[in-house]
Parts: sequence; structure tokens; C-alpha cells
Amino acid sequence: MTVHIIVDGYNVIRQSPTLSALDRRDLAEGRQALIDMLAAYKRLKGHPITVVFDGSGEFALYDSRDQEKGIKIRFSRQGETADAVIKRMAAHDKQKALVVSSDREVVDYAAGQGAATISAVEFEGKMALAAFMDVKGMVPESGGDERWALTTKKKGPSKRLTKKQRLNQKKLNKL
Repeated sequence: MTVHIIVDGYNVIRQSPTLSALDRRDLAEGRQALIDMLAAYKRLKGHPITVVFDGSGEFALYDSRDQEKGIKIRFSRQGETADAVIKRMAAHDKQKALVVSSDREVVDYAAGQGAATISAVEFEGKMALAAFMDVKGMVPESGGDERWALTTKKKGPSKRLTKKQRLNQKKLNKL
């Protein structure tokens, strides 16, 4: 199952120390840096990615729906917020969506629709790790730890994650 990653653009930019410094200099520069990072991540992982920005008339370079380097770029319409667009997309994609945002309202709504969620800071870390692995030529292993010995003895907490939490974790593991 492919995961459609929906990114709250300005939320990720403003949560990132690197991107927020670029954003303070020039708004378009911060957006472009995020799109470049997402494009590099998409090349490695292959998941479809849509980044959503508030579009209060500032998108002279982009149409309200555009694509650059394989990343779909959406700007909200006049009188609409990016949060509303993200919520609508999460409601449409439901369990196929993974919403990247640190906005509690957006995260709660997306989770209620069945979409997986990850904070902006965590996702930036995953993008950085993927970029590092690409530079080093490392391939993520799908198998477990070879040092782990099979045993029937139970260790750790006896409580199993809820089905919703397990599905969310399964989507996050694909990142």
C-alpha cells in the first residue's frame, strides 16, 4: 500500500531551524528549500507527496495546483486556509494518507479520519536520515536485528498497541 504524504508546508518550514532561517530571509526561498528536500526524499522512498501552503495571493510563481520535481504543490484559495485543504485531503484519502504537521487541530482531525500523522520535526529527521543513507549508499534493511535470538520468553510491556496505533506505526515504518 502506498502512502500519500500530505505536508503542511509553512508548519514544517517554521518548525525547522534550517528552513525557518531561509524563510525569514525570503519566503519563496524557504518554500523552495522545502520542495527540494521533499523531492530528494521522494526519489529515495517513492511515496507520492503533496505540500500545501497558505495561498493568500502570494503565489505568483505557482498556480494554485502545480507540480515541481515530482512534488505536488497546492496553495489554498482566497479565504481558505492550508489547514482546511489538508483536512479535506485527509478526509478524501483516509487510511492512505500520512499528514505531516505539528498543528494539533490538523493532526487530531486527520487521525479521526483514519490518516496516520507525524510531527514536522520527526518528519524532518526522517528526511535527513534518508538523505544521509542516500549519500552513504546504504539501503534500509527490512529484516530484524540479527543479534536477536528467538525465544518464547516474553519481555517488555504486556499491553499491545491499539489497532489504530498499530496502523499508524505501520505507515510510519514505511518512511
